[in-house]
Amino acid sequence: MANPLVVEIPHQLGRAEARRRIESRLGQGRDLVQKAGLTMQDPVWTGDTLAFVVGAMGQTVSGTIAVEDTTARVEVQLPMLLGVFSGKVRQVIAEKGGELLAA
Repeated sequence: MANPLVVEIPHQLGRAEARRRIESRLGQGRDLVQKAGLTMQDPVWTGDTLAFVVGAMGQTVSGTIAVEDTTARVEVQLPMLLGVFSGKVRQVIAEKGGELLAA
């Protein structure tokens, strides 16, 4: 069973601009994932929520980024086997997520 990991990234961009920035930088995120030796399926938008799937260490990690007016809420379903890395995953999401929203 997966343990959900949630990181809220605050912003002052408004929902539309935050989504635009995330969408325009998805290629950078894919490059980062691939450089780390991971795989990534094509992300899919449903409304203002982006669903993604990453392959890591023979495990599948799925998650969403829900773009809201003042936050981007990242929720990752981290398999139990990868739970030991949850602190590092949380740190990377917070850092790189902020970069996705930066000007």
